[in-house]
Parts: sequence; C-alpha cells; structure tokens
Amino acid sequence: MRITRKLVGVGVLALMTGCSTLSSLNPFASKSKGNEPAPLVELKGTMAVRTAWKLDIGKARGYQFSPALAGNTVIVAGADGDIARVEAGDGRQMWRIKAGTGLTGGVGTDGNVIVVGAADGVLMAFDMDGKALWKSQLSSEILSAPAVAQGVVVARSIDNRIVGIDAATGQKKWTVQRTSPALTLRTAPGMIVYNADVIVAQPAGKLGSFLLATGAPRWEVEVGSARGATELERVTDIGGTPVVFESDVCAVAYQGRVACYELVSGTPRWTRDLSSLVGVAVDQRFVFAADDKGALHAFDRESGVSAWKNDKLSFRGLSTPLSYGRTVAVGDYQGYIHFLSREDGTFLARAATDGSAISGTPLVAGSNLIFQTQNGTVTAIAVE
Repeated sequence: MRITRKLVGVGVLALMTGCSTLSSLNPFASKSKGNEPAPLVELKGTMAVRTAWKLDIGKARGYQFSPALAGNTVIVAGADGDIARVEAGDGRQMWRIKAGTGLTGGVGTDGNVIVVGAADGVLMAFDMDGKALWKSQLSSEILSAPAVAQGVVVARSIDNRIVGIDAATGQKKWTVQRTSPALTLRTAPGMIVYNADVIVAQPAGKLGSFLLATGAPRWEVEVGSARGATELERVTDIGGTPVVFESDVCAVAYQGRVACYELVSGTPRWTRDLSSLVGVAVDQRFVFAADDKGALHAFDRESGVSAWKNDKLSFRGLSTPLSYGRTVAVGDYQGYIHFLSREDGTFLARAATDGSAISGTPLVAGSNLIFQTQNGTVTAIAVE
C-alpha cells in the first residue's frame, strides 16, 4: 500500500482545511494550548456584502471541489455525483444531473466540455447541456480538478501521472509519469493552461510546465524545499492552483515558499519563505497567501516585498483567498467569509455560509464571488 494512503491523517488536514467533522486530524481545529482558533470579534463593517444566491450541490465528503466558470454560468459538483450548471448572476439552475457514481475531483471546463474525476480513477466528460460524452480510465484516484483547453483535457492522478486526453473522444494523447516522494499530503494540487502550455502543481512542492499538445516538459521549479531530519518534517506540497498573471505564474507550498516565476522560462522573479495548504490570489499590485497558522499576507507582485500581514484569524483554517476590487476575501473552517482591505489588510465585512469549511478555490463570476463549502453549499456573495 502506498504511503500516501497510510498517511490519511496528514492528507486530510490539507484537504479539509478546518472541517470540524474531522477535528482530531486537523491542526486548525486543534484545542491544544496556543493553537485555539481565534475568536471572531464583533465587526462594524465598512463595506456592504450580501448573499446573492445559494445552491446545495451535496457534501464534498473529504474531497475538494471548486466551482468552474463557463461564460455567464457556473458549474459545480459534489461527492455524491451531482453536477449542476447555474446562472452566475441569480443562481437559476439550468440543469442538474447525477453522474451515476461518486465524484472525487472537479470541475474542469473550457465552455465546451465539462470534466470531473470519478470513483476508481475514472475521468468523466459531459457536454454543456449535461449529456454524457465519454469516460477514460486513469491509473489511480483523481483528486485535482482537470484542466480543459484547446481540445485537450489534462488530468493528474494521485500517483503523479499526468495525462493529456482528446476532449472530443476521450482517447489518451500523451502521458507523463513524474516521481513522487516517500510521503505526500493527500491534497488536490491544481493546474492551469496558458497559451500552448499547461502548468501543473505536483507533490514535493514542484511546479512544472508542459506542452499542452504533446506533454513535452518545458521547465520545472521547486516551490517547496524538503527540509528536516525526518520524512514527515520533509513533506512539502503545493497548495491549491497556480495563478497566471500577465507574464508570471505564482504559487505557494506547504513547508516551502510563496513565489512568482517567469512563464516562459520558469526563472524565479522572487521567493519568500511561507507555508500554506491553500493557493494564492494575484492582482495587479499584490500576491495574497494564507499561511498554515491562519495569517493572511499581501506581497508586492513585482518585488515580493511584504505589504501587510493580518494574523487576527489565526488557526481558523483559511481558504484560498480571492481578490476583487478594493477587497480580498478569504473563507474559514466555520464557513465565514472575511473581507479585508487589499491595501492594508483591515477588516471590512463578514458573511456566513453554512457553518462548514470553505474548500476548493473560489472564483469571481461577474459581480458575484462564488464559494463552495465542505457541506456542499455553493454561495454567491455580492459586494456592494
């Protein structure tokens, strides 16, 4: 049995990001002295936020699901096999289907095809009306959301095998096998397509760029750096999905760094030591990262110099942050969404969802910010 499966306790802490149902395995919910989640103080909001709509898609059951944007619509999925497409503005459900099996990862879409990871390493594709197109058997379990672009689906299985699949037929076009370290977190490191390349987050804190058409490697960098005397101390994995902004790609790793690299060559623009279990947000001025102790950091995008740090949400299991307008939003293990000033990190507003952890990567859909919880509530927050 692979050691990734033996370390379910280590893996779930990264996947659940604070889910109270598995608090004994979750450092963010730890009640040991000094690690108690910071209490929420009464907030006199200086910015108005409201819930635009909500949708129940079904529990994540320990997996990580992220909403995906397709034009003016949002596609969401849950572990019990439900997949839905809704209007981004008002949440009107266009259709809802059952995949016929449990799901483990998703959603990926390019606006022409929808792809999710299903039980036993099966990749499933649907058209934009929810009609089943094809299935493709991968070598092992699929935790990461697939990437879809230019007629190619890229998927990564837990054994660190990356495959390119024809989006129309489901036939494999190429396969890349990368080595895995002895111990890894059971996370869902993401991938993103930019022009002719797909940039894939991998175990051991590695970030690699591959040609989308053939899978040929272009460059590989280490965002994480294995350090420590024991294998457990040396565990490092990229949190969340890398983000492309202009000519850079930025990412962060558990027990590693937050960093930005040149897209073409992988040459580091800047790196800063930081440990995170979730992804980054990037805008014109800043790179935002939530560390594994619950502090939210803002770094200058050009230089990596620290702009501010807010540690008032310590040990609250923060989600991947999201930059929008004058605010940066971040969820926590109790389903609260906190809105902070992107300029100085002061609190502006707070919104509640369903009491369970915000998981996956949130997204901006028009004027709404879309978050999905472990209990399966998809919430659209309007910032006014």
